[in-house]
Amino acid sequence: MDYQSKTGALDKQRGNCLVVGVFEKRKLSTAAADVDKASGGALKAVIQAGGMDGRTGQTRIVYQPEGLGVRQVLMVGLGEKKKWNVNAFREAITAAVNSMNDAGVRDAVFALAPEFPAADDSIYLGVRHTVEAAEAAAYRFEETKSKKAPAQPLKKVSCWYPERGDKAAADRGIRHGHGIATGQQYARELGNLPANVCTPTYLGQQAKKMARTHGKKLTAKVLNETDMKRLKMGSLLSVAKGSDEPAKFIVMEYKGTTRKRRPHVLVGKGLTFDTGGISLKPAPGMDEMKFDMCGGAGVFGAVKAAAEMELPIHLVGLVPATENHINGKANKPGDVVTSMSGQTVEILNTDAEGRLILNDALTYARRYDPAAVIDIATLTGACVIALGKHASGLMSKHDDLAEELLAAGETSHDRAWRLPLWDDYQSQLDTNFADMANVGGKEAGTITAGCFLSRYTEGMRWAHVDVAGTAWISGGGPQKGATGRPVPLLSQYLINQA
Repeated sequence: MDYQSKTGALDKQRGNCLVVGVFEKRKLSTAAADVDKASGGALKAVIQAGGMDGRTGQTRIVYQPEGLGVRQVLMVGLGEKKKWNVNAFREAITAAVNSMNDAGVRDAVFALAPEFPAADDSIYLGVRHTVEAAEAAAYRFEETKSKKAPAQPLKKVSCWYPERGDKAAADRGIRHGHGIATGQQYARELGNLPANVCTPTYLGQQAKKMARTHGKKLTAKVLNETDMKRLKMGSLLSVAKGSDEPAKFIVMEYKGTTRKRRPHVLVGKGLTFDTGGISLKPAPGMDEMKFDMCGGAGVFGAVKAAAEMELPIHLVGLVPATENHINGKANKPGDVVTSMSGQTVEILNTDAEGRLILNDALTYARRYDPAAVIDIATLTGACVIALGKHASGLMSKHDDLAEELLAAGETSHDRAWRLPLWDDYQSQLDTNFADMANVGGKEAGTITAGCFLSRYTEGMRWAHVDVAGTAWISGGGPQKGATGRPVPLLSQYLINQA
């Protein structure tokens, strides 16, 4: 969709539809009250007739209202005013977009940004979340379908702001919102592709294609298995040897500034399919193991978002990409492998393979002398049990970095929850036969996975984000699929670094 910012009297706005909010108990928002007054009470007439009570996501259209320049007004429910929050705001945007597409509306003016529940930057954040939520509502995965859905009517969205001095904030909200939404949608698309399409080779091709799209500021290179052998990435290659698909190590570098700045490095787990190896996963739900590359997809999305927003930062994205399959060469429980760092690992569970490809990528990240390193991975089922689908798990020994990421999650409404990374847990990785084991037993599985990765990040400012519960929606319903998280969280973090 195309987006623009608009101001001026609401009764003078032109177009198909004007969107305003109504809180529960039939309380008009400020914008809705202005529209109602200009239309001679047209909105209150519908409300009083029982057509709208303000429940979250409820919608009602008022056709041909007198005294207004638009053909119709869409009232959308905002829920209880005392419980008004970002989630309810985005639900309202989603409901409005779906309702207008069903009604055949081509262009709309959203007058909801001033109601955004934030004390500071409310217009910027309101406009930004309007764009993000609208794009998310309009997303459809169709790449592998023979019949495409009909084009959605809504093509143009204007984000209204009340004061002329708010124009810069509104325009910035559109630019950032569209950039984040584009990156998140890209991550969703990669995640939703089947594993026979989205192979490590395909991901490498996508990185180069994205680099060509964004010109000289973004470059991409793809290392093959020979390159990885030369770098002594024995841990990553041990996972790859079980598959006929060749592994790729993808390096994307975005330079949005000519200033010499230490880069922020994002490292994403790119397991394009995970059988579990010899420690085989159960058959039910194994189709969802195509989503095991959603950490890598998140890095693709965050790099794309930064390029779309033209952030003045230096950013590196690293994606170790492979499959975890079973053949005569596949890892066996009890095998010992040597990582790029020189540390040895006893593989007690071949299904704990994500950390085996991330550790070499984290070691590779050292060459950039990074300002910070953040790895993102669908790493542990234990994280799903601990936090469910609402919050990603966050671990770091650097309090300042952890706080920056937590704050970015709150602003972007892509939240994380910090788990401890105390040295007390490290002993669970002890083994008689190598420097460490790749699993630490049933207890605190998410934390011991973080402890494992921490052994490859000494001296670096580092954080680990476990998105096993948030990167996709499981089950068989219409919502099943990749979410594109944590692209909004990462994007907000990068905005804050600019």
